[in-house]
Amino acid sequence: MLIQFAPVILLIASVCANTEKTIFLGPPTANIPSAHPTLEDLHVDTLTPTNWEIRTHLEAQFPNISSPNGKATWLILDELTEGQRYEVRVCWAATQPTQFKITTYELQTVFENPELISELSEYSWSRQSLGGDRGSQSKPVENLRASNSEREASVLFLQILAAADYYTMNKTLMRQVPSVHVDIILDPFLLGVLPRSLLPTVGYITAVAITSWFIARYISIWIRNLGTEANPEKKIQ
Repeated sequence: MLIQFAPVILLIASVCANTEKTIFLGPPTANIPSAHPTLEDLHVDTLTPTNWEIRTHLEAQFPNISSPNGKATWLILDELTEGQRYEVRVCWAATQPTQFKITTYELQTVFENPELISELSEYSWSRQSLGGDRGSQSKPVENLRASNSEREASVLFLQILAAADYYTMNKTLMRQVPSVHVDIILDPFLLGVLPRSLLPTVGYITAVAITSWFIARYISIWIRNLGTEANPEKKIQ
């Protein structure tokens, strides 16, 4: 019965959420000073391989001349491994039509680019004026604050641009774009091939496949045995 509705179920699943992602390599390590101003003074969310997911709201806006790709949100990717492959995904509901552009930058690139550092500074000040978290579920990275000396770390800035992608007769929604509820996920690749978050799924599929093979083999033997038992009766008749 469910097989008949499988195409419908798959169609519904495909429109429940959207995903945008970027794949990158961990950059070379760099000296991160502990003297103020530090990265923590920016008051932006931080993702690490152990603190790898944030559920939050991102501000979006309609594209314009000054911001052709929408409103910028900044994060820090810390405790990376140099040369390892990573993936950052932004997942959001299809009921909030939005175009995302995700880019990673090395620290030096941002600090030497007036446009990028100005955008980061503006975002940092907006975070501080709104209390610093905007409802995100980011957890503090305690070891970043515990050290009183410089540390060597592989760190990147993550820029997420969110552009509203809809048209409506509702003038309020056209004037004020609602924030987008998103999950932001940092996913290391295992052996450079498989995102870590997919490992349970692969394990489940493998277990189902093995179990199905044994069940199919048992049924096949059982059917052959039935056929063998039926043949002598036919010869007697």
